[in-house]
Amino acid sequence: MDEEYDVIVLGTGLTECILSGIMSVKGKKVLHMDRNSYYGAESASITPLEDLYKRFSLPGKPPESMGRGRDWSVDLIPKFLMANGRKAIWDELALSLFLSRLYPGQLVRMLLITQVTRYLDFKVIEGSFVYKKGAIYKVPVTETEALASSLMGIFEKRRFRNFLIFVANYDTKDPKTMDGVDPNKSSMRALYKKFSLGQDVMDFTGHALALYRTDDYLDQPCINTINRIKLYSESLARYGKSPYLYPLYGLGELPQGFARLSAIYGGTYMLNKPIEEIVMENGKVVGVKSEGEIARCKQLICDPSYIMDRVSKVGQVVRIICVMSHPIKNTGDVNSCQIIIPQIQVNRKHDIYVCMISSAHNVAAQGKYIAIASSVVETNDPEKELKPALDLLEPIEQKFVSVSDQYAPTDMGKDSQIFISRTYDATTHFETTCDDIKDIYERAMGTEFDFAEMERTKNDIFGDAGDQ
Repeated sequence: MDEEYDVIVLGTGLTECILSGIMSVKGKKVLHMDRNSYYGAESASITPLEDLYKRFSLPGKPPESMGRGRDWSVDLIPKFLMANGRKAIWDELALSLFLSRLYPGQLVRMLLITQVTRYLDFKVIEGSFVYKKGAIYKVPVTETEALASSLMGIFEKRRFRNFLIFVANYDTKDPKTMDGVDPNKSSMRALYKKFSLGQDVMDFTGHALALYRTDDYLDQPCINTINRIKLYSESLARYGKSPYLYPLYGLGELPQGFARLSAIYGGTYMLNKPIEEIVMENGKVVGVKSEGEIARCKQLICDPSYIMDRVSKVGQVVRIICVMSHPIKNTGDVNSCQIIIPQIQVNRKHDIYVCMISSAHNVAAQGKYIAIASSVVETNDPEKELKPALDLLEPIEQKFVSVSDQYAPTDMGKDSQIFISRTYDATTHFETTCDDIKDIYERAMGTEFDFAEMERTKNDIFGDAGDQ
């Protein structure tokens, strides 16, 4: 450890592990440490089930009805991977047939271009649903689904169908497809009005299709929302179930995959390393002290927990992990799904998210299901805020409730060369996490993030990189 490194990374959350992998691929000498004995930090998957009970300070042991403890791998942060995006050079990487044919979202693109997919297996999430007036409905994306959906009345269905046709045919290079809409000037609110779409349709379109977290998008240029809906639709058309992916054995597999990538390219990993001091000289980081030794560095990347005096609290997230013996009602008994409860449906300022997985994903005992509800805290009774979601999940065998502070860096690293990640948000996708990764990369490297720079070299001497 008593050496000098280009970059020291503290914490093995997904954000930190991806950045560690990228830096290693780019030839940086990286030391990656974590105070915990396991990978993943706040994005870990906890196994066996007994450890989850201990983490949440629940008395006793899991009942026998829960099955074997080692059959469980429970995510602390509920997230799915977005499978959409533009098809590009990734097919040339000759990865697994399943993933190489995807229209990848940001994290999937990172997995593909780095070939971390060779260490992981994925399943498509089987359904995407939206909440309206106490019930849930499949998110309609195609013209056929729009006409068949019970989410809308007969006249609304036709108007929404016309809207979907407009979005599908929209081409910025062909003025005929614009129908008088200026994509860079017309707001999304104006576009909804053009098709006479009501509030309920606006809710599920903006929050369940375009995946906006608030309604701020309504008064912004409509081009961004059009592109989001097109990407969602294209992915769904390819797979027919949802645009989401989930790794077998839990999300904790993701940081481990990128940690392995870093190690292959010479990165050094140390778990169970207490961090005693961030060593500074003249306002700039020069090293990290652990167990009496100092590892020197030029730059430091870490999660907020390692340097609390350079972050500020920006909110809280409530998450409730629910163990069940049944799928969620009115979903067609699917073994996995996402449900979005738009804020306006439950008189809130933020959406409520539900993601459900099961034994089919090797994260629970046979016949068991895990549903995780989450949202931004708005009151002094966070658990009560998720009641609309919990009502959909009954009966619930066991709940694990957590309220986590959200932090954002106050030091952007220009002078100190310390680059701090943001706390994971309440959404059930990784797009905001990937935005944070790109932002940290650009501040640390001084250049715009380029996915192509993550590509593994063909003539590398480390580990399986040399077998490409």
